[in-house]
Amino acid sequence: MDYDTWNSVYERVLTDFDFSREADERARDRISEYARPFDRDRLDARGDTVAVAGAGPSLSDDLDLARDADRVFAASTATDILADAGIRVDAMVTDLDKNPATARDRTLRGDPVVAHAHGDNIPAIAEWLPEFDADHVLCTTQAEPRDSVYDFGGFTDGDRAAFLADELGATELVFPGWDFDDPTVDAMKAKKLDWAERLLYWLETRRGETFDVLDGRRDGLELP
Repeated sequence: MDYDTWNSVYERVLTDFDFSREADERARDRISEYARPFDRDRLDARGDTVAVAGAGPSLSDDLDLARDADRVFAASTATDILADAGIRVDAMVTDLDKNPATARDRTLRGDPVVAHAHGDNIPAIAEWLPEFDADHVLCTTQAEPRDSVYDFGGFTDGDRAAFLADELGATELVFPGWDFDDPTVDAMKAKKLDWAERLLYWLETRRGETFDVLDGRRDGLELP
């Protein structure tokens, strides 16, 4: 996705959450200190079914959906659940807020991590990125991309993983572990899940694909 297209939606996200573009840009500039060019062919998904794994309660019931996919891009703690089930994760997508040690250890083993910078996680970037093996980190931002910090679209770990899979040529996306109505989350997380849902609706419309995870929900959705 080109940045100009994403930016029109990003402006709405900033307004809705009262987030600061300048803070996101500061985070981007901080993560750029650790970023190196990343060979995206390592995650080439052309012709593949990609499981975009969320960390919702249903993931334990959806393991076969991830196991049967050609590639798995996992959001944050979904990576740990899948690893415990013996399912290889091709890319962990994280903003370092829950399990940064898992991300660090993956890079030290040579496994890709997509590390995201936003205005609220500058301290986590400063604490954890120096411990990562930078050769295995793909750095992202939701602000304007710069140098080796990329922007493929998306807002939460989960929907950013979906936009990444789209960018990398995935033929089909499937969604184990997604729970938009998770009653255990707080109000902020629930609002982020609302946005994730809308962004997936936008993505499936752009792809001309129908995501099963949105079945029965589209009538209540608006394109962002």
